Amino acid sequence: MRVLLIDDHALVRKGMEELLSSRGVEVVASVGTGEEGVSQALALKPDIILLDIRMPGMSGIDTLNKLRSSGLKTPVLMLTMSREDADLRGALQGGAQGYLLKDMEPEDLLPALQAALRGDNVVAKEMVDTLARIVQGKPDDAPSQRQPAALLSDLTPREHEILSHVAEGQSNKMIARALNITDGTVKLHVKSILRKLGVHSRVEAAVIAVEHGLGRKKSVRSEE
Repeated sequence: MRVLLIDDHALVRKGMEELLSSRGVEVVASVGTGEEGVSQALALKPDIILLDIRMPGMSGIDTLNKLRSSGLKTPVLMLTMSREDADLRGALQGGAQGYLLKDMEPEDLLPALQAALRGDNVVAKEMVDTLARIVQGKPDDAPSQRQPAALLSDLTPREHEILSHVAEGQSNKMIARALNITDGTVKLHVKSILRKLGVHSRVEAAVIAVEHGLGRKKSVRSEE
C-alpha cells in the first residue's frame, strides 16, 4: 500500500510516517500544503491519500476538490481534529472516501485504510450521528424536499437491490459479482440512486438506506 500524507503540521506527518512504516505501509511522500499535495498525487499516483482539513492557504476541502477536478480517483481519507458538520459535509460532497479523527486509536488506522482500498466508505464512529443529521437536514437547494422514505419509492426494484448492497458497505465490484452484472452497470445504477435521493455520496445513501430498513446497522462502516 502506497500512501500520500498531506498535513501542515510537521510533527503530525512525522508521527504518521512512523506509524504507517511500522505496519509495512509505504509513505510515498509527506507534504505540508495542498498545492504540494495535488502535485505529488498527480505525479506519484499513490494508492490512497490521507488529507488534513484545516490547512493554511489551500484548505483540505479545496485540495480534495482540486484532486477530483484533476481527474484523480484515488481514495482520499480526511484525517482531522474537526468535528464540524460543515467539514464533514464538504468532505462528502467533494468525494472523500472517508472521514477519520486524529485522536483515533493507532491500531485502527491500517484497517481503515484497507477498508477504503476495498471500496468501503469509512467514517469515524464519533461522526456517524453527525452524518445522519446532515442527511436528514437537507439544504434548501437539494433536488427534492420530499422525505427520504418517499424518495426511496422512486427507486426501481434493481436500484433498491443495489442500494441494499451499498448499505452493507460493498464496493461496485462486490455488488457486480453478487448480482452477476458488470461493474459499469452497477456504477450507472449507483449514480441514478444518488440523483434520486438527492445526495452526493454513497455514505449518505447508505445512511438513508439503513434508517429505512435496508442492510444492517453496521453497513455504514465506522472506524472503531
